[in-house]
Amino acid sequence: MKILVQFFIALLLSVNLAQAADFLMPDEAFQPYASINKKNQVEAGVKIGPDIYLYKDAFSVKLLDANDISIKDTQMPKSVDHHGDEVYLKSPLYTLTLQKKSGVSGEKEIKVVIAYQGCSEQGLCYEPYTKEFILSVDTDALDEVGTLKELKEEVKIVENTVEKSESDAIADTIKSGSLLFILATFFGFGLLLAMTPCVFPMIPIISGLIVSQGEGLTTKKAFALSLVYVLAMAVAYTIAGILAGLFGANLQAALQTPWVVYSFSFIFVALAFSMFGFYELKLPDALVNKVSSSNKRSGYVGVAIMGFLSALIVGPCVAAPLAGALVYIGQTGDAVLGGMALFSMSIGMGVPLIVVGVSAGKFMPKPGAWMNMVTAIFGVMMLGVAIWMLEKIVDSSVTVTLYAMLGLGFGLYLGVFEKEGHIFKRSVALIVFLYSLALFVGVLAGHVSMTQPLGFLKSNTIVTANTPIENKELRFEVVGSIAELDKVLEANKGKKIMLDFSAEWCSACKELEEVTFANSEVKTKLSDYVLVRADVTENSAKNKELSKKYGVFGPPALIFFDKNLEVKESKTIIGFIEPEKFIAHLDGM
Repeated sequence: MKILVQFFIALLLSVNLAQAADFLMPDEAFQPYASINKKNQVEAGVKIGPDIYLYKDAFSVKLLDANDISIKDTQMPKSVDHHGDEVYLKSPLYTLTLQKKSGVSGEKEIKVVIAYQGCSEQGLCYEPYTKEFILSVDTDALDEVGTLKELKEEVKIVENTVEKSESDAIADTIKSGSLLFILATFFGFGLLLAMTPCVFPMIPIISGLIVSQGEGLTTKKAFALSLVYVLAMAVAYTIAGILAGLFGANLQAALQTPWVVYSFSFIFVALAFSMFGFYELKLPDALVNKVSSSNKRSGYVGVAIMGFLSALIVGPCVAAPLAGALVYIGQTGDAVLGGMALFSMSIGMGVPLIVVGVSAGKFMPKPGAWMNMVTAIFGVMMLGVAIWMLEKIVDSSVTVTLYAMLGLGFGLYLGVFEKEGHIFKRSVALIVFLYSLALFVGVLAGHVSMTQPLGFLKSNTIVTANTPIENKELRFEVVGSIAELDKVLEANKGKKIMLDFSAEWCSACKELEEVTFANSEVKTKLSDYVLVRADVTENSAKNKELSKKYGVFGPPALIFFDKNLEVKESKTIIGFIEPEKFIAHLDGM
């Protein structure tokens, strides 16, 4: 029955395909290729277009009219279940190890035949195709066997020998593990992700929300508020993850538009000003019910809304565990199990936030001078989060200037110029003031750096024969669509290529740029690569198509291509990676 349906669809395809603007033409959907690699193996496969998949049972790579050379073994990628059929959702690569008859030597030509058939996710199936390639093989580098009969008897097919990327390995964990094991594993992933910089901005948010409750806050209520915040965060992250897995949509990216970021940043400024005593958490009534509390009910509602929005706008970046869950959802359509894994991971990420929230409530000093100081500190932290959010959409010189102004104001508040007061307080005030002043001077000098505010003074260094010369900055060719990337790839065929998915609103991308890519040894290692950057800041339709083609659910993601422009799946990096680990990763190429 399946064959009849496919034949009927193929017949319609031959008549009407040119008129179907939404479907790819066969040469766009399938691009077969075959070549001989350095190990004298045949590498053969089919590059598939967006939303295209291949049937495993219809895919084969064979040698035709080969009297002296045969296949010793075949390495093939793992297929997945898709609507009841075993298919390849990504471009499959078959690697054939060859062997020769005794006495054969010199260069020999072989004919490689690739057979394949596939369908589009839109419901259109293509007819079966075959493609022949003539390749030249150095038989002196091949193993010998006895007779051709023995050759055929020794042919082996090895499946699952292709090394997997970390995210694919995690996706397989969901497929093969028990429910309890999956939930426990992703809970552990969440605890680890809680230690990453992407989660740090949530710490002052949850602390500030707890402290803003004012007098009469008990440890029990602090725990309840923290739990509500984390549960709301987990729900938001799970929903966004399921949508991303099912539809390839990056909801977090959609919420990084300027008006959303400005609005949310304004909320943090408003909350900070309330902590400074400008008003008693009395924002406009319509907003009070959402972000603050004057009674018990609105307090929990406000915290829940802040937790939900924080997960989407301030929340963590894409990491390997998250990508693994999204890959699983995307491949199997099982949003229930994938969503449970994401929820468990989110709860793991939230455990440290609950501890922080409870601590803020338990150790909050009694009303008095210290209480005013504590609330002021959290107010400054809230303003810091507001500026941090603006980093995603405004120039870095603006945000560094705002950080400098915030620090100078806080130093003055702490009494940097007062002659009386506690020595520790005055010392902290002096350090904050001087650092902030250095930031401001650096901006005026055209040097923007939070870690080296006076780094521009290095330019006055006298260069001698023994003065080390710093590595040049890495240069990336920026693309934003599949067409632009394909053009760059074709122009650099035969070279090693690294593709960096990045966005201006991605905090982990900036960390990757400022920490890992700034490392001198990393720069040296990457000098052998053509560097391409996929800028998905706008999250446009072309950006989404590009991300979807390479299975990227959000930046940062590093994808490596070999000299034949094939993606090295096992070498894909999702999320931030430390310089040392990245260097070891490149050494293993």
